[in-house]
Amino acid sequence: MFRARTLAAEAAGAGDETGWFERLYSEAEAGSAVVPWADGEVNPHLVEWAAGKDGMGKRALVVGCGLGYDAQYLAGLSYAVTGFDVAPTAIERTIRENPGTTVEYLAADLLDLPAAWAGAFDLVVEIYTVQPLYGPVRERALAALHGPVAPGGTLLVIARATNDENPERDPAQMPWPLTRRELDLAGGPLRTVRVEQFMDSGTQPRLRWRAEFRRD
Repeated sequence: MFRARTLAAEAAGAGDETGWFERLYSEAEAGSAVVPWADGEVNPHLVEWAAGKDGMGKRALVVGCGLGYDAQYLAGLSYAVTGFDVAPTAIERTIRENPGTTVEYLAADLLDLPAAWAGAFDLVVEIYTVQPLYGPVRERALAALHGPVAPGGTLLVIARATNDENPERDPAQMPWPLTRRELDLAGGPLRTVRVEQFMDSGTQPRLRWRAEFRRD
């Protein structure tokens, strides 16, 4: 996590709040850094939420898909999945490590999504990808999440949580948990179906949000 935090702090200071992701993945490809969230595991809170769901005939979008663990899982539930990440190196590695995948992996920026994606997906999944963003870009990213949700579709947000509505954020200490206000910003005009707050069961338990919003 140290290298990721260093790069994030440098990028925030330079006004390039998202460029550090590509640099981190590139350094990891060269063997000089580690991507701390590339643990090879599907998010367990997504697995719990998706239990019993059938994605046949539905389109899903995974925001900041990284190395594709969650996207591949949803494809296994018969969703037609698109996964995107702002880091082209992450996408290249994901395609290389998933030969024959049915998932469409693309390099794209949440702040400038393809126009064709507006209102196009039955399920949009965002897990831990906005938390590392700092400053104004963070709110812009949160406000962009509901855009790709189709009529009748769902936005699922899973994030670290805080009940402090005005938390101090040291640029060198990302990721920063989402406040309830930020969670509501992600939902935007969508109807709130369910908001859960709970402690996860990891080796270092942390407070989490799992929120489901729907476009009626």
